[in-house]
Amino acid sequence: MSATLPPDPPRAGSPLALALPFHGTWLARNSPARRVPSHGTDLLGTRYAIDFIAVDEHRRTSPQHSWRTVLGTEPADIFVGFDRPVLAPVSGVVAAVHDGEPDHVARRSQLTLLPYVLRQRERLRQGVGAIAGNHVCIEVAGTTAYVGLVHLRRGTIEVQVGQHVTEGQLIARCGNSGNSTQPHVHVQAMDSMDLRIAKGVPVVFRDFREWPAGRRGSIRSRIRGPIRRTLAVPGEESVVEAVFEVAASG
Repeated sequence: MSATLPPDPPRAGSPLALALPFHGTWLARNSPARRVPSHGTDLLGTRYAIDFIAVDEHRRTSPQHSWRTVLGTEPADIFVGFDRPVLAPVSGVVAAVHDGEPDHVARRSQLTLLPYVLRQRERLRQGVGAIAGNHVCIEVAGTTAYVGLVHLRRGTIEVQVGQHVTEGQLIARCGNSGNSTQPHVHVQAMDSMDLRIAKGVPVVFRDFREWPAGRRGSIRSRIRGPIRRTLAVPGEESVVEAVFEVAASG
């Protein structure tokens, strides 16, 4: 049976409640549950941003390993998350769409990560596309907040500016565009579409299962099972899975 924890209390302001924007199991990284700013900066409205990387039942982001894993770069399509559906985490109106950025090779090797990190300032000077890659921003219905879904796969965006979307609707597919070292989905909320002045908005996720970091073995075979969480922020390096309720037929 799944345990249930009480909702996490808001730490600053009123958090925006989102649905997890995917099916399946994903690893949480750069979580605001660990630190704020979660990505080490307040630039571009990223104060409360969180990253999700799809994993298999053994918590692997890719089941494939070779000499390239240690010494070089790897194709993005060997990773579990590449081309996975990305869903709208809220209902609202599409405020911005950017497509056309390439999906880069992936970097798990420390030999390739360091020089990549050192070029971040250069990418920042190139503009939002070089940092966010292909992305969609949604103006949240009934609020003044915007939610961004970032690092999407080129050519997979299914929506356009001005379109009304509903929570759970297919938006695009997970890619490795922009400032990304392996395929993942970056989610953030902010108070403005002008990224020069945008401030991050705290978020919580409505209903999900969480396998905390440190629990060993296969996700599905763990004796204690996951924790059921509501209106919470996933812990750093925990694995999460959205809960989708099935309506009873009458």
